[in-house]
Amino acid sequence: MNIKIKVIVGSTREGRFSEHAAAWIARLAAEKPGTDVELVDLRDYDMPFFDAAVTPSAKTEPYENEAVARFTAKVNEADGFIVVTPEYNHGPSAVLKNAFDWVSPEWNKKAVAFVSYGTVGGARAVEQLRLVAVELQMAPIRQSIQITGERFYPVKTGKASAN
Repeated sequence: MNIKIKVIVGSTREGRFSEHAAAWIARLAAEKPGTDVELVDLRDYDMPFFDAAVTPSAKTEPYENEAVARFTAKVNEADGFIVVTPEYNHGPSAVLKNAFDWVSPEWNKKAVAFVSYGTVGGARAVEQLRLVAVELQMAPIRQSIQITGERFYPVKTGKASAN
């Protein structure tokens, strides 16, 4: 039985870098024998900002919002996650944090790794997401990949070398 890894594209911005980093990390992860890897793009899940009367950890009935229900089902399918996150103002993107907020038991007892990017490699966004992951009873791994600005700006602008 293969392990199911979802690579979450953590930004929905126009001209985002996360789709490049997510595709790269998904290709590398898929090379591991016994691993099924799927990209999960938050652009495909138009979830409203979390506004439910009851926390997802205490929900007793299915989500009414179709996008939230689909995203929750996708999270439930996975054995683990690789989250690709930008750093905006010393934290993760709002759309990514919102995606974490909508789901609860489906995240529980699953490993999560982080790939981040930004001026300081997105390290501050990862530190905040580790706290969220622990609250959701996930198992964040210690190491992460941080891509600094001088590495991602050329890719984002189309001026990257072949190296």
